[in-house]
Parts: sequence; C-alpha cells; structure tokens
Amino acid sequence: MTNPDHKTLSRRSWLGSATTGALATGLLAASPVAFGASAVQKDKKGNDLGARTYNVRDFGAIGDGVTVDTKAIQAAIDSCNTDKGGTVLIPAGIFVTGTIELKSNVTFHIAAQGKLLGSADGKQYRAADAIPLDGGWTMNDGNVGLIFAANAENVTIEGKGTIDGQGAQFRSAKGTIPAAGITGNHRPHHLLFYKCTNLSVSDITLINCAYHSVRVCFCSYVKLTGLHIHSKVIHNNDGFHFVASEYVHVSNCDVECQDDACALFGSCKFITISDCSFSTRWSVFRFGGGEAENITVNNCIIYEAYGCPIKMRCSPGSRFENMTFSNLVMKEVTGPISIGLGTQSSATKTAPQPVGIVRNISFNNIQATVVKPVQLRGAEFTSNYNPGEMFSCITLNAMDEGYLENISFNNVHVSYPGGGTVEQAAVRDVPKVAGEYYQMGVPPAYGLYARNVRGLTMHNTRFEMQTPDMRPAVVFDNISDAAIVGLSAQGNADTVLLRFTKVRDTLLSASRVLTTASTFLNVEGSGNEGITIDGGDLRKAATPLHFENAGEEKSVKLRV
Repeated sequence: MTNPDHKTLSRRSWLGSATTGALATGLLAASPVAFGASAVQKDKKGNDLGARTYNVRDFGAIGDGVTVDTKAIQAAIDSCNTDKGGTVLIPAGIFVTGTIELKSNVTFHIAAQGKLLGSADGKQYRAADAIPLDGGWTMNDGNVGLIFAANAENVTIEGKGTIDGQGAQFRSAKGTIPAAGITGNHRPHHLLFYKCTNLSVSDITLINCAYHSVRVCFCSYVKLTGLHIHSKVIHNNDGFHFVASEYVHVSNCDVECQDDACALFGSCKFITISDCSFSTRWSVFRFGGGEAENITVNNCIIYEAYGCPIKMRCSPGSRFENMTFSNLVMKEVTGPISIGLGTQSSATKTAPQPVGIVRNISFNNIQATVVKPVQLRGAEFTSNYNPGEMFSCITLNAMDEGYLENISFNNVHVSYPGGGTVEQAAVRDVPKVAGEYYQMGVPPAYGLYARNVRGLTMHNTRFEMQTPDMRPAVVFDNISDAAIVGLSAQGNADTVLLRFTKVRDTLLSASRVLTTASTFLNVEGSGNEGITIDGGDLRKAATPLHFENAGEEKSVKLRV
C-alpha cells in the first residue's frame, strides 16, 4: 500500500530546491563586504592579478564633499600598484583631496557621478620631488599637481566624472593672500605628468584649475581624447601644456580657458591634434623655443580667442619645421596667425646662439573672422588689450640674419574688422621684435605683413574688411622666391592694395582687386627685382603700378 502521508518530490522540484540553496551559499561566500573579507576581492590563484578593481571607499574614503580623502585615495592607488596594476575606482560622491600620485599600471576611473574636489587648504598639496625645477623656460612652471605621475608607465585616467580644482581659491588681488594660502608656482595643476610612457586621459571633465589643466613634460606615447576643460578663474589657466614630449595625440576635446589653450614648448615632436574646439583670452596653439617638428593640427574650431590662435616664437638656437594646420574655422579671433623668428623683447643677454630655423609650415583650408577683442565670456576678471591686438593681421616676422623658409597658404579666407588709419599705413620702421605679435605695434597691413621670408606660396587667398581700412592688404619687406596665385583683396580709393620693399623673384598671378583702390602694387626702394604680374582683374585699381623712394620700373614685368 501507498502511505497517504508520504510526500514525494519530483525530480524538477528537488533540483530547483537544491539549486536555490547552493546559489545562496555561493553568493554569501562571494560577498567580501558582507563577511568582512579583504576590501579587494581576489582570485585565490591570483589569476586576476593586474586586473582588480580598488574602490576608494573600501580604503576609507567618505566622499561627502567635506572630509579630506587624500590618504584613502592614495592607499587604493598604492595597493593597486603593488598588485601589478588594475583599476582604482572613484564612485559616485564628492571626494575632497590634496595631492595624489598615480603610479605605473594604474587605471584611475572616475564614475559619471564621481567628483574629485581640490582642497581649498594649500597645506594639502605637495611638490613632486621627482619632478625637477631647473629654472629654465621648459620647467619653471612648478611641480605641484592635484594628480601627478612621474617616471611611470601605462598610466590611465578615464571616466565621465569631474575634477574640480577650485582655482578661484588660489587667486588673489594685489596685496592680499588667497584663501588657499599658496601662490605662484606652488599652485597645483589639475594633472601633471613627468617622464611617463603610455599615458592616456579620456572623457573626464576638468574645471576651475589653479594653474594649467593638463601639463605633460618629457613624456612619450600620450593619448588625450574626449576631454572637456573649462578654466577661466586664474590669469594663466592653460588648457594643455606640453614640454619636450613626443608621439602625442589629442582628439575630440573642448577647451575653454584663460591662457594658452594648447602650448608646446621644448622639443615636441610627432604631435597630432584633431577634431577639437578652443576658446581663450590668449593663444591657442602656442610654440615657444626648443625644437618642434612633425606636427599636424586638423579639423578644429577656434572661437572667441583674443590672443592669436596660431602663435610661434622661435628664439635663437631653436628650430620649428614640418608643421601643417588644416581645415580650421576661426570665429571672432585676433591675430590670427603670427610667426616670429629672432630675439624676444624680454630675452636675457646671453652668449650668442645660432640663428633660429623656421621652415616648411603650411596653412590650408582656413576660414577666419577677425574682430577687435572684447571681454572674454565667462572670465572672472577684466582683460586689457594692446593697440597691436586691436589692429591685428597675419604676421610672418623674421629679422636680421634670420629668414622664414617655405611658408605656404592654400585656400585661406579672412575677414578683418578694419579701422586702420592713414598714419598706421605710413609706418615703415616696424620694430624688430619676435616676442608677442602685438609688441611690433600696429602692423602696416590689414591682411598680411611679411618680413624676411624665402619661399612664400599663397594660393586662393582672400582678404576682406568689415569696415574701411586705410592700410594695404599686403605688405612685403625683404621677400624672395614667392608665388601669389589667386589673391583677392579689398582696398580703398585713396590707398594702395599691395606694398613691396626689397622683393625679388616673385610672381603674382590671377589677382583680383575686389573694391576700388588707388594702386594695385606700390614698389618702394631700389632692392626690388624679378617681380612678375601675370594676368588677373585689376580694373578697380586706378593705377596698376606705382614706384617711389627710388623704386625702378624695370623691377616689375606687367602682363595683363
């Protein structure tokens, strides 16, 4: 007989019951937090060595926006580094911190709702002893970082989170002490890297820095992508600042800053910058000293940049070559391009050095709207402007024994604000200064001023004025081996369009005078020869040629 009280289990019911129990036991065993296990879950065999995640909360970080979490964050980084690398996680929360050091093989991940908040207490920051300050122009901007890495490899910072430097705490009016208690080169950069290899920073937001946002010194194989930088709280808020680094690639970044948006100092080589936007009070691409070569800038938008978007300063002993700037839109800028070769106005008297070298620089597919500068939107203090910034133009400026070589412009269209006076147009003695472009004073041309250039090519270049300007569109001084094809420019009834002094072996072809001008080309002095004007539409110029100050008719061949 069958016992009526006997309860049987089907095979499916028995397996379901057993599986539920086993799963429960397994889950409990795998929960390190629930059972007080190590803060970092580790594979017993060590198969996950170098791939573990180190949550800073597990090391004591609070993330309440008040507590200083520096020690906890550093402990997580040190543990990760000791375990041959992995990921240090900044989860959701606001983590107040002073200086922290990243180390080799560490990925520092800031979650989308995670924020590092730089402490307003200057005592929370320390100098990186491994980063020397030699007093030279390459390394005289301090060695303090909110986050720094030195002599490290395979360092990564990533995530959708934010680093806020609270830079306004470090700004002081004259005669006062800032809230943070530190000034000058002791202020912390957002990110500071020195002699690192395989460095990657991606997707994070960097705001309100106390100094430069991303400073990269003597590093190689660097990738910076998807960054949003917004710092307009300190006068020298740089965006990117590179010193003697190579194999650097910047892409898909948006930079809004107060000082140089992308400075390159020292021997920067093999650099690509693409698909970015920039806005700043000063320059965007700023080159200063050293040996910069093999550099491309492509597909970028530059707007509200009141300090010259492309600015090169080549001092004695330096060399700039093999650079291209292509597919750029410049909206509401000053400058917009300035290259200076020679002694800086502020240069210290030193032993003689070889003349600097600037050669093989090209500008292609550039649309620019130049304006008279105004207050930078979003800045927390007022900017002052020099006369040369109010009346700017493209400037190629070498002097004495120095020459710029093989400079080319292709499909470059620029609209200028105008307003230049007859007195400004009459200037012949332009100061020989290769410092800031405005230190030359007001340029005598509204479109392009070029001095000491060999091998100048211009193809399909157009200069227009928003209001009348009495200065020539183009002034050449000591130029040789030039080809100007398809130049279109506006003039005035009482002014010349082009003015040449000591110009040799130069062809002007297919030129167009867009508005009424008194003279197409004014040739001055006895040092001109081999100038050919071949074709073009010069009808709106009352006179095609004029010679003065011993200018000779035989120096020009006119074929129209």
